Amino acid sequence: MGMTQESAEVVGLKALAWMAGNEELLPVFLGATGASEADVRAGATDPAFLGALLDFVMMDDNWVREFCDSASLAYDQPMTARTMLPGGDQVHWT
Repeated sequence: MGMTQESAEVVGLKALAWMAGNEELLPVFLGATGASEADVRAGATDPAFLGALLDFVMMDDNWVREFCDSASLAYDQPMTARTMLPGGDQVHWT
């Protein structure tokens, strides 16, 4: 069965919880995005924010592995979830 937007949002929320608990990576995310901790809390209800968070996590394979291992997810789940959230459409140039 394919992933729905609702299940993609759950993956995003798991990534948000993981990020919030990561004392080393959270400041990097905040600095890179310009988001505040209040923005991160508010982002829990914003599918576009959750998609952007998954984009950030997917910038580094180690982050993907750490997140997926902590959330008991397959390593392809962040990418699959990202495609179901706003702005996650795959671009095909051919």
